[in-house]
Amino acid sequence: MNRIFILIIATLLLPITNSFAQKIPVQAFGNLPDVSHVTLSDSGNKLASVVRVKQPNFEGSAVLIWDLKKDQTAYPIETDNKQFTIMGLNWSGDDILLVTAKFPAVHYGVPTTETRLIKYIISQNKITTGLSKRTLRSLSFSPQIQSEVIDALPDDTNSVLMGLDGLGISSSYNSVVKLNLATGNTKTVQRSVQYIRQWLTDRQHEIRIGIYRDEAEYRIYEQAKAGAKRRLLWQFEAFDETMIWPLGFDQDPNVLFVNAYHEGKKAIFKVNLTDPKLTKHLVYSDPDYDVEGQLIYSELKNKVIGINVGDESEYTFWDDEYIGIQNGLSAALPNSNNYISQFSHDERRYLVYSTSATQSGTYYLADRDDKSLYPIAARYASLPTELLAATDTHFYKARDGLEIEAFLTTPINTEAKQLPAIIFPHGGPISYDSNEFDIWTQFFANRGFAVLRMNFRGSAGYGHSFMAAGLQNWGLEMQNDVEDGTRWLIEKGIADPDRICIVGASYGGYAALMGVASNPDLYQCAVSVAGVTDVEYLVKSSRHYSDHEIVKKQIGDDYDALYERSPVSQADKINVPVLLVHGTKDRVVRFDHSEDMFDELEDNNKQVEFIELEDGDHHLSNNEHRLTTFKALDRFLAQHLNRL
Repeated sequence: MNRIFILIIATLLLPITNSFAQKIPVQAFGNLPDVSHVTLSDSGNKLASVVRVKQPNFEGSAVLIWDLKKDQTAYPIETDNKQFTIMGLNWSGDDILLVTAKFPAVHYGVPTTETRLIKYIISQNKITTGLSKRTLRSLSFSPQIQSEVIDALPDDTNSVLMGLDGLGISSSYNSVVKLNLATGNTKTVQRSVQYIRQWLTDRQHEIRIGIYRDEAEYRIYEQAKAGAKRRLLWQFEAFDETMIWPLGFDQDPNVLFVNAYHEGKKAIFKVNLTDPKLTKHLVYSDPDYDVEGQLIYSELKNKVIGINVGDESEYTFWDDEYIGIQNGLSAALPNSNNYISQFSHDERRYLVYSTSATQSGTYYLADRDDKSLYPIAARYASLPTELLAATDTHFYKARDGLEIEAFLTTPINTEAKQLPAIIFPHGGPISYDSNEFDIWTQFFANRGFAVLRMNFRGSAGYGHSFMAAGLQNWGLEMQNDVEDGTRWLIEKGIADPDRICIVGASYGGYAALMGVASNPDLYQCAVSVAGVTDVEYLVKSSRHYSDHEIVKKQIGDDYDALYERSPVSQADKINVPVLLVHGTKDRVVRFDHSEDMFDELEDNNKQVEFIELEDGDHHLSNNEHRLTTFKALDRFLAQHLNRL
């Protein structure tokens, strides 16, 4: 395995030959990323990442630790991505790596996804679970989530603060414990309180904010310290424009940063908690899009310097010094989006993730002292930029006049005219697509298809009104937006109207199946990967979970209407070939959805193929499952769109 990382780096230096219409092997798209979850230790002298592994007797993922000073690598943890999947890596100092893992389970009779914290102590070459047996025995039940670190305690590399259920009188709600990373034992810092499901600390590591939720109602409480008297700051309903969501504190323990709406879009504010009126002061906003994410706090400067919108994604700075660093990256790496993803404790070293629609992603290690920018790994080493297709941003009008942003990708060296096309609505549905790199889109484009992705109403990122327009709207205007995008692509002459397939995963799978049910002559085939097929069942099955009322508010509870807006009730109207793919241990959209849809299509003598991914999850986390899916797509689309 010691050759893995070297090979990944080496591929960055390989020359690219003729790019004209070159077909990339399906494995290059269907394999898991070569590298992900790259993280830098506090000193900046060690890197950890998750790498894809393929050996004669083992295939899966491994945790790689690279000691930059000694130039030594180790692979302490492996997984086949069936028993468990690695969700993230975090350092505590330079000697302890915390690994967050998830796995499908049945928790007290209810299908769930459970998480665990795994510790690797480098100096001892020792792997243990985060919580000791003694701690687990002290709990009234085994919590589903056993990985929630709410404060890394940067000045105490042997401890973290964790949120944990199973303690106190209200044991089904979150307590806060201090976890000793050496022993796995815990000390309770904040006892659980009924309906408070999450706690936040300030920069002095006091438990200050409690987030309360009962059904679909939220309340935000503040306290001076753990166990102190709480006061109500704000309350609101799920999906309400009055939402004020706490993000974290500045160095001043009275200054709280929050996410709230500003002129219809989410923005970042700060509030002085000593102000009786709790006045919100605008810190950062975007007039066109929502701004949300996690605060970036500089331990060196003792202040909040920006916001991070997610793993391996964008750092947005509002501090001039860091804006300057970002501008320097843009000059060094032009024609790409360059995201600083992590600093060392002294901020002399930092990680950069560079990507674009035609760049699958490269990780760099930057050193401010020697002014170096060193490429360390490619996310997908077998996908050279020269063979990937550009993505353009477009806008089209839905039938009621609403403007929809969409992203069009067409095959390289091919005129965008009368092409076989893939309509590819996203999942969520409160999610969004962008003109960043997308592995599915590039796969379709490399096979000769134009690909259209649209942010239909209900998508995230465009403000409250746009998001709220999708509430309880499955199969209605949301579906019309997808259809209108398809007709726009035909009207522009880009898509051949006789060669269009609609493809999607999760909610996108629902939209694909509803597309061919409601428009029998518009599409020539449909693919649903882990798609919702029975919306009534989706809502009813959520009653076993704490977010049932939120699900009803988002999707609805008129069960007769929901069933009528479900593909499973419309199977007799589908007259084109359908491919269904679903994992048997999917805990987001249950396997029953595709199984029932297959039965209905078969009973109606429709042309349908069903691929069951044994022990597969919702996200195609296992390499074999993902590759099986992409191979099936390759064959199915070639067969039914008569690709030239």
